[in-house]
Amino acid sequence: MGQRRDRLDKRLARAKTTRQKNSMRKTLEQGRRSEQMIEIIKAGDPPYTTGVMNWLSSQLGKKASKITSEDVAALVK
Repeated sequence: MGQRRDRLDKRLARAKTTRQKNSMRKTLEQGRRSEQMIEIIKAGDPPYTTGVMNWLSSQLGKKASKITSEDVAALVK
């Protein structure tokens, strides 16, 4: 094959290994972040900070303005 194809193959191989490596790191970070957010929710009272509300929104699948205290209590349990 030509040089362009060789460069493409090398780039694809590097991208594959990078995705595998970063995927593992991201999974671990998501676990740590979930634990941290639950601790923040248990320690604090509403209204929560923007970061906490974004995390709650992604976990519950609702807009931040539609999240109720019952939703938060059910998630923390």
